[in-house]
Amino acid sequence: MPALGCCVDAAVSPPLGYTFSLDSSLPSPAPELFSSGVTAATGSHWSPDMSSDLYRVDGWGAPYFSVNTNGYISVKPHGTDTLPHQEIDLLKVVKKASDPKNLGGLGLHLPLVVRFPDVLKNRLESLQSAFDMAVDSNGYEAHYQGVYPVKCNQDRFVVEDIVKFGSPYRFGLEAGSKPELLLAMSCLSKGSPDALLVCNGFKDTEYISLALVARKLRLNTVIVLEQEEELDLVIDISRKMAVRPVIGLRAKLRTKHSGHFGSTSGEKGKFGLTTTQILRVVKKLDESGMLDCLQLLHFHIGSQIPSTALLADGVGEATQIYTELVRLGAGMKFIDCGGGLGIDYDGTKSCDSDVSVGYGIQEYASTVVQAVQFVCDRKGVKHPVICSESGRAIVSHHSILIFEAVSASTTCHVTPQLSSGGLQTLAETLNEDARADYRNLSAAAVRGEYDTCLLYSDQLKQRCVEQFKEGSLDIEQLAAVDSICDLVAKAIGVADPVRIYHVNLSVFTSIPDFWAFGQLFPIVPIHRLDEKPVMRGILSDLTCDSDGKVDKFIGGESSMPLHELGGDNGGGYYLGMFLGGAYEEALGGLHNLFGGPSVVRVLQSDSPHSFAVTRSVPGPSCADVLRAMQHEPELMFETLKHRAEECIEQEEDDKGLDFASLTDSLAQSFHNMPYLVAPSSCCFTEATANNGGYYYYNEDNAADCATVEDEIWSY
Repeated sequence: MPALGCCVDAAVSPPLGYTFSLDSSLPSPAPELFSSGVTAATGSHWSPDMSSDLYRVDGWGAPYFSVNTNGYISVKPHGTDTLPHQEIDLLKVVKKASDPKNLGGLGLHLPLVVRFPDVLKNRLESLQSAFDMAVDSNGYEAHYQGVYPVKCNQDRFVVEDIVKFGSPYRFGLEAGSKPELLLAMSCLSKGSPDALLVCNGFKDTEYISLALVARKLRLNTVIVLEQEEELDLVIDISRKMAVRPVIGLRAKLRTKHSGHFGSTSGEKGKFGLTTTQILRVVKKLDESGMLDCLQLLHFHIGSQIPSTALLADGVGEATQIYTELVRLGAGMKFIDCGGGLGIDYDGTKSCDSDVSVGYGIQEYASTVVQAVQFVCDRKGVKHPVICSESGRAIVSHHSILIFEAVSASTTCHVTPQLSSGGLQTLAETLNEDARADYRNLSAAAVRGEYDTCLLYSDQLKQRCVEQFKEGSLDIEQLAAVDSICDLVAKAIGVADPVRIYHVNLSVFTSIPDFWAFGQLFPIVPIHRLDEKPVMRGILSDLTCDSDGKVDKFIGGESSMPLHELGGDNGGGYYLGMFLGGAYEEALGGLHNLFGGPSVVRVLQSDSPHSFAVTRSVPGPSCADVLRAMQHEPELMFETLKHRAEECIEQEEDDKGLDFASLTDSLAQSFHNMPYLVAPSSCCFTEATANNGGYYYYNEDNAADCATVEDEIWSY
């Protein structure tokens, strides 16, 4: 422990020659390194298995993610069916994506979203298989066909993959707006003819007309009534277009769960019809000769249903409504359970958490099938086709957000190097109250009274801050006092051990659910997991906003175990946020004009590295995000170019600035991503002293560094 080379002030009366040394006077207790998992007891030994336990990878990651023997996160693209040679080293994917093109990489800048379509396929097949097994084992007399709600992730390739992978299972899509409906119509034109196109959300004349056009195009379209007044529009427009509609209705159940995601359910939920409204809909359809058109009952208990007991209660209530609609003469065929199949984000399998669920896919499917079957058998009603809109469960695992920690800070100060005379001057500068605190701190140190030391240390710091504000203490003296107090805190084991890791990311853009309502996602270093993490840290993003940080983690932790930066031979320190494939990309905004991340699609292959990148898309450039906010980058560049020309002409004696290099640099700035660029891949090269230290654009690596596919502006 470093000694505090601070002699006691002359006004203090300790034993002659006594030195206020933290080594001798304040022996430090041996605090544990971490409050969870990593302690001094582990010594120097560390293993990948210990990291897996520490970060709970086997809990939330199974069966797709694990820590391999090299200490890297490994992706198992086919889940439990993945063979050892098919596992994909995630760090190798990141290196392939981020390395410059002249080194064999793709030249993409972080942050980076890595998509694994194989995982997406496995999730869809696992859901279908679970329901098929539940149907067979219970003797259920109808089948299951899923529906993917495109609001979870509207990315073209995600939706197209789901339609392609789901075609053998009649897997359909759900839309909640006119653009989503257009998207779903286009994609399902290449899917199974039996796949459902479920039209949810608020509807106007154009929405309903478009849905009826889809019906005319022989898509299996169902218009779900969210509000009673939508029925009049459906009846009127369908008659004008001479299209016989298939109608569903959303029931507002009494069943409700109490978590954050349960706010959309219950009698006061945002959507759905009450029992009274349902009866009026049935009567109006009967009077219109269209009661046979009512074929689907939709309901939604809430996302992240925590337990199968709550699920069974809600499905049972909904099936009672379904059987009553059959009794009233409706042409019922489908019961749509909506969303709700939850994700275990923290690996605890808890029923009492918004970030976990107490069941798996098979238990979910069995509960739904048994609940529907029980009510229908009791009422003597034919078993309906079971649908679900399990978007979160399908797409969450297939997408990983990768970002880099670029620096780390700490609140600890460096001990000031003050001579005896300097320390004497410091003591003389303190006012009488501060001197008294200093004397009391010294006396408490001699007695070994830790709590008293901390009390007088805090008082000393506060009094010196007040003196600084009054102007009677300079900044060097204040820094010296800060360091003394920090070392006291460290010596007695109460110093804050948490560092701030600055990450090349925007929380608002890439993890909006964390910022909005505290949704937790597993975040883990994707490498160096064979090393013991020796620090705890929180993650602070690039935005100029105090909410731009991640300071809550799975397991109820306010910080996470991390490594010192600069490992792996001085390479980058990469972290991954997992299970974020649903909603995060669709909800992200443009806070501070940070756009979305770069994206790569990765398929398992028999190549030496066991993977192939099938598509890479650079993240939005500065020009792209400026256009999104109604700015005109080309005109902005012309303004700056003209200003540069004027300034350089006025500074004829300054030979350091080259107009062509300057304007080329400005042009490239518009085409770069808004995020930080590592020096090794930066498109600007530091010039010599001849040009005043300005950075200019190096055209030789333009192709490697450009973040957009269109041509670099040329002027």
